Parts: sequence; C-alpha cells; structure tokens
Amino acid sequence: MKLTLATQMKDGILVVDCSGRILFGEESSLLRDTVKKVLSDYKRIVLNLGEVDYIDSGGLGILVELRTSAQHAGGTIKLTSLTKRVGDLLQITKLLTVFDVYNSEAEAVESFRKAA
Repeated sequence: MKLTLATQMKDGILVVDCSGRILFGEESSLLRDTVKKVLSDYKRIVLNLGEVDYIDSGGLGILVELRTSAQHAGGTIKLTSLTKRVGDLLQITKLLTVFDVYNSEAEAVESFRKAA
C-alpha cells in the first residue's frame, strides 16, 4: 500500500500519521519532504507509525535522516505506535536505541510536555 500522510496539531506538537509502506523512492521522499518542510516552524514532531506495515532500508535511512535534520534545527522527532513488524525491524537494526519510542500517541505528546 502506498504511503499516505496526515498531519495534526496537538498542544503545539505536530503529529504526522503515516499509513502504508515507507520504501526507498517516492514514499520515503514524501515523508522526508513533508517533515523537512515543517521543521523550521515545528520543533516537536511525533511520527505515528501505527499504520505502517513495512519499512525497507531506504525508509530506515529516511527516519535517521529526519532525526538528524531535526536535531540540527533544534528539534526532536519521536516515534509512536510501532507495529510488531516495524518494532522488530528497529530492534534488529539497533535503531530503538537511537529514537525515543512510545506505545501511544498520547504518551509521545505527553513526553514533550514533561520535558518542557
């Protein structure tokens, strides 16, 4: 399934709901372009991956690139609602140690509030 994105604001935090597959090419470019476009305005971003059923190596590279871009812009990206498949992939690749990951969108949003 092709990647679709929907954005919403929750208490000044941008939540990007991702649905489909994050693959090298058009899908990962859509995610990268969407997030990078808003980084100058929003420093606190949650990527909701609850509806993402597959990520390939290009998609993983985009997630790491977005994290790095956010840090350079003085922001933070957190992940939430990982499916078992995506969670296993992040664990195998050791990226769970790189990202802040939360079980629910509400927990991720609340973590920004606690840090402030």
